Amino acid sequence: MTATPRPHIVVVDDDQQIRELLSQVLDQYGFATRAVADGAALRRALAEQPADLIVLDLMLPGEDGLAICRDLRTRSNTPVIMLTARGESIDRIVGLEVGADDYVAKPFDPRELIARIRTVLRRASAMPGATPTRLRGWTFDGWTFDAVRRELRDPDGAIVALSSLEFRLLELLLQNANQVLTRDRIMEATAGRPADPFERRIDIAISRLRARLRDDGREPRLIKTVRNRGYVLTADIGSS
Repeated sequence: MTATPRPHIVVVDDDQQIRELLSQVLDQYGFATRAVADGAALRRALAEQPADLIVLDLMLPGEDGLAICRDLRTRSNTPVIMLTARGESIDRIVGLEVGADDYVAKPFDPRELIARIRTVLRRASAMPGATPTRLRGWTFDGWTFDAVRRELRDPDGAIVALSSLEFRLLELLLQNANQVLTRDRIMEATAGRPADPFERRIDIAISRLRARLRDDGREPRLIKTVRNRGYVLTADIGSS
C-alpha cells in the first residue's frame, strides 16, 4: 500500500529558535516541514516544492509578513496562518485584508497552532480524505468558478487568485445563490464557529471578494448586503 504523503508546511520566521521548535512540533504531528527566515528564502522554497500551508511571522525584518502575504495572493491561494506578537485588532484586520486565512498570537501553545493548521487544511481540501461531494463549478455573470481546480476565471478567461477563505466564501455563496446568508451561517461554514459581534472577518472577506469580482462595494450588483440579516449573491447561476 502506498503511504499517504504528509502535508507540506513552510514556516517563515526570523527567530531560529522558533523555526527549530515549530519544525520539531510539526514533525511530531505528522507534517513535512521546511523552515526559512525571510520572504526571499520562502520564494526559493516554494519554487523547489509547493506548500500545502504557510505559517508566516508578521514581524519580519525588511519585507514583513503583510507584504509577503500580499505578494503570495497575486499568484497563489496557498493557505496562510500568520504569527504575531501584537494583540491589537488592527493587525488582525490588516492581515485578513491581504489574504491571511487565520491568526495565532505569540506566545502560543503549539497544540493550538496544530489545531489551526489542521482546520485550515481541512477546509482547503488539502488534508487526506477532505474531499466532500460537490458540483464541479458554476458560471455567473460571465465568471467561471471551478471547485475542483480551485480556479476563478474572469469574463476574459484570466485566472483570478483567491485566498482559501475567499474560495470557501464564494463557493458557499454560489451554493446558496439568491438566498440570504447570515453572518453566523457564513462564519460557521468558513471558520467552524459562530461570528463574534465585534469581529470583522466576514465583512473583510466579503469586501475582498467583491474587489476580486470587480463588484462596486458602494453599490454592489453581485454580492449585496441585506441590512440586519447578512449577504446574498444575486446572479443567474449555471453549472459547469
